[in-house]
Amino acid sequence: MTTAADRSPDTAAGLAPIEAPQHDPDVHQDFGENPAEVRDTNHYQDEYIKGFVDKWDDYIGWEGRAASEGTFFMDQLRARGVEKVLDVATGTGFNSVQLLEAGFETVSADGSAEMLAKAFANGRERGHVLRVVQADWRWLNRDVHGEYDAIICLGNSFTHLFSERDRRKALAEFYAMLSHDGVLILDQRNYDSILDDGFSSKHKYYYSGDTVTAEPEYLDEGLARFRYTFHDDGSVYHLNMFPLRKDYVRRLMREVGFQKIDTYGDFQDTYSQDTPDFWIHVAEKTYRTDEELTQSYSTAVHTARDYYNSTDADTFYHEVWGGEDIHVGLYETPDEPIAPASARTVERMAETAGITAETRVLDMGAGYGGAARHLARKFGCKVTCLNLSEVENERNREKTHEQGLDHLVDVVDGSFENMPIQDNAYDLVWSQDAFLHSGERSSVVAEITRVLVPGGQVVFTDPMAADDADTGALTPILARLHLDSLGSPGFYRDEFAKHGFTDCTFDDHTDQLTTHYGRVLAELERAEKAFAGKISEEYIANMKTGLRNWVNGGRSGQLAWGIFRIKR
Repeated sequence: MTTAADRSPDTAAGLAPIEAPQHDPDVHQDFGENPAEVRDTNHYQDEYIKGFVDKWDDYIGWEGRAASEGTFFMDQLRARGVEKVLDVATGTGFNSVQLLEAGFETVSADGSAEMLAKAFANGRERGHVLRVVQADWRWLNRDVHGEYDAIICLGNSFTHLFSERDRRKALAEFYAMLSHDGVLILDQRNYDSILDDGFSSKHKYYYSGDTVTAEPEYLDEGLARFRYTFHDDGSVYHLNMFPLRKDYVRRLMREVGFQKIDTYGDFQDTYSQDTPDFWIHVAEKTYRTDEELTQSYSTAVHTARDYYNSTDADTFYHEVWGGEDIHVGLYETPDEPIAPASARTVERMAETAGITAETRVLDMGAGYGGAARHLARKFGCKVTCLNLSEVENERNREKTHEQGLDHLVDVVDGSFENMPIQDNAYDLVWSQDAFLHSGERSSVVAEITRVLVPGGQVVFTDPMAADDADTGALTPILARLHLDSLGSPGFYRDEFAKHGFTDCTFDDHTDQLTTHYGRVLAELERAEKAFAGKISEEYIANMKTGLRNWVNGGRSGQLAWGIFRIKR
C-alpha cells in the first residue's frame, strides 16, 4: 500500500492557502473541493500519479541521500545477522537498490503501481532486477509470501495511514511476516517539532535534490498537507499525511508485540543536541523473558542504568547526596542540610495519599529505598521498589534488612518503561525524580495505568522543563542525560488525561529545585578533598558542571519541579 511518502530538501515556509483542485489524471492530482478534508488511507493511490512519480527522483537526490545516510541501515541489519529483507515502501527504489548492492536478498513491495514501475526501471539502469510486488500493508501476508529477517518502511511512508485501526493492522502484518528474531526499521518525519514549534529543516541528512521545495500548506493534529514545487518547470504536487508523533508510534509498535525499540534522530542517537528532521525506529521482535529484559532497555534507560551502577555514582549519591533519600528536598532555609530536606519531601508527598496498612505501593525508580522504608515503617503498608540499578538495589536490600523491614519492602530489578509487574496490582504508584531518565515517558504513563487498580492514585515528582521552556536553553542538561527532551507539567497533565485520569493537582515548588542542586553542589565542593581517590576527578568535574546547569536552568525559568497528585 504505501509508498515512500515524503522525501525532499524541505525549505522552510509558512502555511499557505490551499490551491483549487486540478483534473488532468496524468499530471494533476484530485483532492476534491476541500483538500484539507481528505483524510483517507486509500487516497494515496490518487496522489502518486504518473507526473508526480516521474519527478520523484529529482527530489530524493540519490547520490546526496546515499552520502548522508552512509551505512546506517546496513550496519543495523548486519549487527542482527539479517540476510533477507522486505522493503515495504519501495517508492522509486532507492533503498531496495542500496540493499541489493550491499548483498542483501531483497523483495520490493509498494502499493503504487506507478512507483514500482519506476523502481524497476531505476534498478535496471543500475544493473539490478528488482523483485517487485504490489501490496497493501493491511493485507501484506496475502500479497507477499515468505518470512523475512527484516522489514524496512522508510521515507515517512507510515504517515499515509489515517486511522489507528489501519496503523495497528499494518504493524501486525509486519510483525507476522518477520522471523522470530526479526527487526522492523521504520522512519517518520519529526511531526512533534512541526506541530509544536513550526516547520523548519536543516536539509542536512535527508534529501539532496536541489530543484524542489517541500513545505506544509495545511497543518493540524490530524493532517499534514505538504506542497511540492518543482522549480525546473513550475509543477506543483501535494501529499496528505497524518502527522505521527514519535512516542505514539513507539507505543503502537510495543503494543503490537515488538520487544525492544531504539529511536535515532537523523541517523544519530536520540539525544542529539539539534532537533532532528526525521526519527528512525529500530524495533526488535525477539521475545525476552523477565530475566532478559535488561538486555532490551531503551538507549536512555541503558545510559541511566550504566551511570547509577558506576562506583563513582554510587559513592557520590550514597556519601554526598544522603544515602537514604537521593531526591530533591523541600528546604525550610537555603542552608539546611540535605537529609532532612529530602525526608521532608517524602513526608509531604504522603500527607494526603490516604495510605493505610492495606495500601499496596509501587515505588518506581526507588533508588536506595528511603521513601519505601519510611512508608512501610509509618503505615505498615507493603511497598515494591522497582529500580534499574542493581548496585542501588543491593544497597536497598541491605538497608531494608538492617532495619527489619524485609517483610514489607520488596526490591525488583527492572525498568519502568516495561515493568515486570502484574496488571492492576497496586493502589498507589509513587515516584521521585526518576521519570526524566526515560526516553519513553508516554510508555511510562501507559505502564502506570496498566499496573494501577481502578480508583488508584499516582504521587510523583520529576525535574521537568517549564511549559514555556526554550528547548535550546536546556541543551546542556539534555546532553548530559543523553535525552532529547524533558517532561513538563503540561505534558504529564495531558498524558494522564489521555488514560482516563480526571483528578490532577500539581504543587509547584520549582524554587526548591534550584535550592536543592545548589546545596548538593556546595556539599560536593566542601567534601571534594575528602573523596580524592574514592570518586574520580573526571566524575566530580562533570557533576559540578551538571549541577550548575540545573541551578542556572532553574534560575532562568526554564525548569519546573513539584508534587503531582493524580487520581484515576
